[in-house]
Amino acid sequence: MIRIQIPGFRTLVLEHLVLDYNGTLAVDGELKNGVSERLCILAAHVTIHVITADTFGRARSALAGLPCELSVLPKKRQDRAKLSYVKRLGARHCACIGNGRNDRSMLKAAALGIVVVLAEGASAEALASARVVTGSITDALDLLIHPLRLLATLRS
Repeated sequence: MIRIQIPGFRTLVLEHLVLDYNGTLAVDGELKNGVSERLCILAAHVTIHVITADTFGRARSALAGLPCELSVLPKKRQDRAKLSYVKRLGARHCACIGNGRNDRSMLKAAALGIVVVLAEGASAEALASARVVTGSITDALDLLIHPLRLLATLRS
């Protein structure tokens, strides 16, 4: 569990980390450098879930051996499927990281929604639904590894 009290915001008690794959953990289906190491560190504190349509068909092999649960979603209604997944886990105990329009609902529902802007860009709807925006997935994961960094961004 990751617990951090953010003055003027709330106390976050995070048990799950829910991640989109393409555009968030990966670009063109290839896992970004530094992700594997950070997922291994975070797995000692939260349960890690990767939910994706797996557009490039590489998620399973890229994540093999990493401490995460992979769920490949049907191509239709992904926004609803992702939101439903987060609600089943208990949204108030989830941090979610994504970039796409289909991530917007889970980002908004989560205790902490983070948008990552990689080569694919990020949906305006996802940006509007998140609490934090980062320029790299490693920066986003580092916010959870070093949660005091969230104070500067989220405190009132």
